Amino acid sequence: MTTPLVLADAHTARDVLTFAGRAAQAGADGVRLQAAGGVLALTAAALAPQGLFDQTPTILAMRIVQADPELRCDLVVESLTPSPEPAELLLPDTAVSPAWAGVAPPRGGWEHVGALPARVIAERAQWGISAVAHGSPVGAGEDAVRALRARIWGEPDEDLGGLPRGVAFAAHAFGFVAGGEQVRVTASGRWTRLAFARGHVLSRGPVATGLTDVRATGRPLRQDQ
Repeated sequence: MTTPLVLADAHTARDVLTFAGRAAQAGADGVRLQAAGGVLALTAAALAPQGLFDQTPTILAMRIVQADPELRCDLVVESLTPSPEPAELLLPDTAVSPAWAGVAPPRGGWEHVGALPARVIAERAQWGISAVAHGSPVGAGEDAVRALRARIWGEPDEDLGGLPRGVAFAAHAFGFVAGGEQVRVTASGRWTRLAFARGHVLSRGPVATGLTDVRATGRPLRQDQ
């Protein structure tokens, strides 16, 4: 028997289905469901690297909804389907384990670092979508397209305060951009979060690269050696 995901009401169930549908359209590898205390956090990777040398940034979309107080779960599923019960959704028989699900943003330590106009975020998303479309020649292979997307969406954008342009893609793809709101920006460690009224976009900063300074080890050599 298929396990149901029990939510607060029918409206919330439709909201969750919408998020899952947008995740699929964005090419996300599943949706993470984390529930406790009557709250369900939905997370999907709008962008994530596919291999060791893939330069695509890790950018997550998140939405928080109300759920049954007794619901407790933490799993990633590829799909959700409607149930005969309006406030429930049906889970698939098996969960998945995408690599991005092992990269969790911190729960605390978030500090306010600024704000961005939603209008600017929408503009940069449209610019990036156009750049990817025009930069992909007919017949381009999957690797070439992935490299182009990594370059366009991973590039720091001055209009976005130096954040990778992919945060704008995530906000657009998941329908978070609306009206003229000022989007609060917070940071914790290597993570930055854009808090929209409709959801959150989280971006994981790059790791330190390059060589460290050379340090001497052992006994120093005598000058005559």
